[in-house]
Amino acid sequence: MLLLGIILFGMVIGAGAQLLLGGSTRSIDWPMAFGSGLAGSFVGGLLVSLLAGDGLAFKPSGIIGSLVGAVIVTLVWQWWRKRSAA
Repeated sequence: MLLLGIILFGMVIGAGAQLLLGGSTRSIDWPMAFGSGLAGSFVGGLLVSLLAGDGLAFKPSGIIGSLVGAVIVTLVWQWWRKRSAA
């Protein structure tokens, strides 16, 4: 059940990152949302939670860090996709 929650949370965070970057006019790329959400949540959420002193608890600092991490991963992913397509 925890694994399912982590996957769902990662997809929601990844979709939120895409909406922040691309606005609401574009459709959501779900494979990118899944990958960037999980990677961003792991790196950003864990790092910000530990730096804020929250540990591994589910706190707002971890959610904000997850979103920031997912935005960074999405930006890198979009840059890489444009670079390889050209």
